[in-house]
Amino acid sequence: MRIGIDIDGVLTNLEECVLAYASKYCYEHKLNISINPKLMEEEAFGFTANQTTEFWNEYLLTYVVNTKARQFAPEIIKKLKEEGNEIYIITARNEYGLPEHAGKMQDLTKKWLKENDIIYDQIIFSKNSKLQNIEENKIDIMIEDNPNNVLELSSIIPMLCYHSEYNAEVTGDKITRVYSWYDIYEKIESMKTKRRSI
Repeated sequence: MRIGIDIDGVLTNLEECVLAYASKYCYEHKLNISINPKLMEEEAFGFTANQTTEFWNEYLLTYVVNTKARQFAPEIIKKLKEEGNEIYIITARNEYGLPEHAGKMQDLTKKWLKENDIIYDQIIFSKNSKLQNIEENKIDIMIEDNPNNVLELSSIIPMLCYHSEYNAEVTGDKITRVYSWYDIYEKIESMKTKRRSI
């Protein structure tokens, strides 16, 4: 089975990190802390375009370099790989947004994956929709948190939606909600069993 795995929100707890860093940003810039957890990332704070740019310029590098992988993600991915699955990291991380490290996002991401013991067969830095990446690499199942991506990709493959407040209302026939990496493993095993019985 070819398994696609997103980084931010799946390998990391993006929701927790953004809530923490954006609250700090609001405090330091004397902004009212008003949070709508149903919205993603800086949108949850109602930032203007300028505030959004300023926020990510201030905290993106810290997030990319220092955030730890979710509990048990490395060992579950290793287990999946040892069982013969192919692991594809498919991320929307790109080369802008790091003022002092322009052009280094891919290098920093690969370094982060290595430091967090996350193994993979291939990493894909998606420039636009992940749909093309999924089709070109014949991905069988994708683990994703972004509600727009979950809905779009579920039109062609089964999706494991890593739960967060901002995607809590996303549902669909090919969408299965997951809450931890051991939960992900169990859901994938269940899907394999169903495929073998068909």
